[in-house]
Amino acid sequence: MAPPKNKLLEGPILRSLLTLAVPIVAANVLQSGYQIIDAFWVGRLGGAAIAAVSLSFPVMFLMFAVGAGLSMAGSTLIAQYVGARNERMVGHVAGQTILMVVLASLVLGAIGYFTAPALLRLMGVAPDVYAGALGFMRVSFIGLVFNFTFFVFNAIMRSLGRATLPVWIVGGTVLLNFGLDPLLIFGWGPVPAYGVMGAAIATFITQGIAAIIGVVILRRGMHGVHVRRADLMPDLGYVKRAFFLGFPASIEMSARALGLMMMTFLITSFGTLTLAAYGVGSNVVGVVIIPAMGLSMAISTLVGQNIGAGDIERAARIGRLGGLLGFVSLSVLGLPVFLFPAAIVAFFVPDDPAVIAAGAAYLRIVAPAWGFLGLQFALTGVLRASGNMVMTMVLTLVSQWVLQFPLAYVLSKHTTLGVEGIWWAFPISNVVIALITIGVYARGDWKKKRLLDEEEVLTGKVTDEILTREVPR
Repeated sequence: MAPPKNKLLEGPILRSLLTLAVPIVAANVLQSGYQIIDAFWVGRLGGAAIAAVSLSFPVMFLMFAVGAGLSMAGSTLIAQYVGARNERMVGHVAGQTILMVVLASLVLGAIGYFTAPALLRLMGVAPDVYAGALGFMRVSFIGLVFNFTFFVFNAIMRSLGRATLPVWIVGGTVLLNFGLDPLLIFGWGPVPAYGVMGAAIATFITQGIAAIIGVVILRRGMHGVHVRRADLMPDLGYVKRAFFLGFPASIEMSARALGLMMMTFLITSFGTLTLAAYGVGSNVVGVVIIPAMGLSMAISTLVGQNIGAGDIERAARIGRLGGLLGFVSLSVLGLPVFLFPAAIVAFFVPDDPAVIAAGAAYLRIVAPAWGFLGLQFALTGVLRASGNMVMTMVLTLVSQWVLQFPLAYVLSKHTTLGVEGIWWAFPISNVVIALITIGVYARGDWKKKRLLDEEEVLTGKVTDEILTREVPR
């Protein structure tokens, strides 16, 4: 019997992109609901509380770097195996990716939990921010395993082209988080008020539920991939391959996270008000770039599947259309933020005029260049799908360490711009790196790389070992 047709590999490209991108964006919007809900309720505790939460973001982002790199390696291979119609290797790669990422999250979570106090002291955190930041950060480190697990589940479903399922799971847990946040932050009846840490506890509970649901679905083979017991046994051949494929992606994410941490160090030197303004503004930026992230993920899936199927020309057309959509969509979203920044900041911190003014100044500077950020996200998705992780790593290193942070430091410390010099570093670096990415994409080297060509021998060995190890149940 002929295998069923993959609708994502044929027909209008725009339809295929939207088929994937819409549910991915919806899932990302709901996922960001954790951060938005936390900011909304914690903002009622004042600027110091907002600053405590914003301090944790770059640190946790750094922790995600290793897991994200391994996840990218797995999702890229899964997408190409889907295009090549090799269902058995799809399940094996999914199981190995989960195993590696869970182990990495346990190690990173333990390290982060015990080093959090020293890290906060190193960052020079103000006394009124320290306690809340420490509690929030430590609970977040404990829950890292749940965050990582669901992150991988989401990536697997996306690579399969089944992006709708995570939307329902995230939607339910976000609604639960919305109810738990005020209960655990402010307390009620027998439930004590945990303050800022309560927001992290609520996220820990809801992310744990989402992760368990995801693992059950994969183990039971309910939605296009069946992770068997043998797939969860360490496979040194795949681990080696995933490491060399995922290591540059981990370096890329680490460089981005370290860049954010260094930026936070710089911002902290300007005081709690500036840090709070940056925290609120970052929440807005995080929401606005969700469509670009969703589009980038959809592009990676489509390009990966088409490369796996050997249709390079269609993959190139997907990249061109995706880049245009990324630029237009984020430019459109940036317009109202540029026109009404104070009203948007006031939604998060309604009773602090100083934070509202400072946050509005930040948003008015960065919003006009968001279209270039969307363009860069889209084209980077093409590079990742082809396995060109080294190039995306280089682009990130240039963006964060050659452009953004040096510009922020020089403009804020050695010009009359002051803190606004930090804000101006973001749009300048976004425009420059987008233009560089266009050049890399147009050169076309990514078209020459197909991971499955490098995997043929490994695939045969792995399949034989899987069949040998499995015991009928």
